[in-house]
Amino acid sequence: MDDKKLEELTEKMLAQPKVVEVDGQRVENQSVGDLIKVANFFASKQATSGHRCPLRITKMAAGGAVI
Repeated sequence: MDDKKLEELTEKMLAQPKVVEVDGQRVENQSVGDLIKVANFFASKQATSGHRCPLRITKMAAGGAVI
């Protein structure tokens, strides 16, 4: 999901009321915590889907003098 679309959706959801009840029908929106979890999920999904491997292996050499 595009970052701009995700931001627009989040702003739209936050502008709406959480719970609405009209004529005995009740409608409930997602909580802010759930929206943050979804945003974090998409961010982590996008971070791991790149062409680079997320792990790098390097050769370490100990520095300093040996007594």
